[in-house]
Order: sequence, then structure tokens, then C-alpha cells
Amino acid sequence: MLAGSLAGAIALGVAELSVGQVLRVLSARAGLPVAPPTLLTDSIVWDLRLPRVLLAALVGAGLAVCGAVLQALTRNPLADPYLLGISGGASTGAVAVLVLGWGTGAAALSLGAFAGAIVAFGATLLLAGARWTQPGRIVLAGVAAGQLFSAVTSLVVVSQATLQNTRSITFWLLGSLAVASWPTVALCAGVGAAGLLVCWASAPALDAFSYGADVAQTLGFHPGRVRALLFTTTALLAAVLVASSGAIGFVGLLVPHAARFLVGSRHRRLLPASALTGAVFLVWADTAARTAFAPQEVPVGVVTALVGVPAFALVLRRRPAT
Repeated sequence: MLAGSLAGAIALGVAELSVGQVLRVLSARAGLPVAPPTLLTDSIVWDLRLPRVLLAALVGAGLAVCGAVLQALTRNPLADPYLLGISGGASTGAVAVLVLGWGTGAAALSLGAFAGAIVAFGATLLLAGARWTQPGRIVLAGVAAGQLFSAVTSLVVVSQATLQNTRSITFWLLGSLAVASWPTVALCAGVGAAGLLVCWASAPALDAFSYGADVAQTLGFHPGRVRALLFTTTALLAAVLVASSGAIGFVGLLVPHAARFLVGSRHRRLLPASALTGAVFLVWADTAARTAFAPQEVPVGVVTALVGVPAFALVLRRRPAT
């Protein structure tokens, strides 16, 4: 499904291409003996659509994995990757770059968002104190930090924003993959692979944490160390992803529930299934965002919310009372 989604999403757009044309470009780039595509087709596929579609897949996979891990660590079905204040801090950093002129271009925007996300996570740890590995404590600290940075973002926008940069701010706050590039894809792929491996290696501990910290400790896991490792891993991964795509909601919240319906709750299967499901979901959400009202593009976060709210309502109806 993911391979077919990638090929189909690359073909769809204002300049509609066939899957055969897409495969020809990819084959030519790989050095295979095929008829060379036109320069325009090659540029559309290789420079514009392929990086964007790959980034959508990587961001969707990473957010879904973060959501699955945090839901297990906190035993909270509403946990998502922005639980630790990451989104609020990244928004502040990105808006500071856009509004205050602390740099220009997509690289400066991503760097500002990443710096803001890391500062926000640091504020969360500071608020949580020495017992930051306790789920309830870090969740409350993350909510407080997120609200603080959201207030700072609103203050900067109200006091400094102009008509020229308001549109860019809105797109970033609601999520957009329009600035995808090959360096961004490479960064997200590297960080995402490392994060997934760390989380997947911790799958037995996550299974134990699903039944509570006491059960995990009885089975030989050190709750504080496991939480410290996984909270830090998911925070860093979410920071990189948000810096690359903006704040895209509902992927980390909804996709793990869908993956559990498909493969069960064992994390050895749940984490890869969440990654693949999240990748497919965000690829098609971004495709809809850039084609549904073409040539006008809507933020991808709007699409994920429109799909995510009714889907999550269905999950809640199917979920047994506890």
C-alpha cells in the first residue's frame, strides 16, 4: 500500500502524470536503460513531488510511532507527539523567524522551529523537576509549557505580524510540506530510522508498561530509565519532524489506534504497523491538500483534522468503557 501510495501521489497534481512517466523518471535517475523523460517531467517528479511525498511518508511514520510510544508510557489513549510541549515551542521558533526576521529561507525556518521545540522540551523538564519521568508529572508540565509557548506565539503574531507574512504563519501553524527538499528528507529519514530502532528495541518494556510501572518493574525493567530514554527519543524525533512540516495534528493520536485494530497491542508489531499506516495516511492527506482545490493549496493539518475527528469519534464508540 505504501509503495502504491507513493507512486500514485507523485503522479497526481496540477500537472497530471501517469504512473509510467513517474517510473520512467525514477528508472532514468537510477541509471537503468529506459527512454529519457522530458526535462519538465523529470523536474516535476524529482525536484518537486518526490521529496514532498517522501517527507510526508517520513513525517507520518514518525508521528505515529511517537504517538504509540507515548500512549504506552503514559497509559493515556489521548497522548500524542505534542504532549511534551514540542508543538508550542516549535511554533514560537518558526514564527520568530518569519515575523522578527531572524533568518531567511526554509533552512532558517526549520532551524528556528527545532530550536524552539528543544527549548520547550527543556522548559517541560524544568517544570516537571527531578521526578520528570513520572507520566502524570511530565504530562502536566508539557501542557503548561505548550500553553506558555502558544501564548508567546500569539503575542508575537499580534504585535509584529504583517499582512505579507500572516499567510506563511497560518500555513506553518496548521502544517505544510510545501518546502520539502532532499536535505530535509535525508535528515528526517536518518533521525526517524534511529528513533524507530530505539523504540522498537524497547518494545518488550512498552508491552510491560501497558499494564503499569509496577508490572514493568516486576518483569525486570527499570521504569525511570526506560521512560527517560523514550521520552527523550520521542521529543527529539517530534522536534525534527515538526521543524520540517509544521504542527500536523491527529496523526500521532489516531493512527496508533488504527494500527492496534489491525495487528493488536504487542509493540513488536504495533510500532512498524503504526509507521506504515501513518506514512500512507499522511501521503494521501497531503495529496488531497495540494490537489482538492488546485491551484489553491490548503494546509495539510486541515485535511488530517477533517478526516481525524470523525475517525476518532468512531474509535471512541468502539472502545469499551473502563
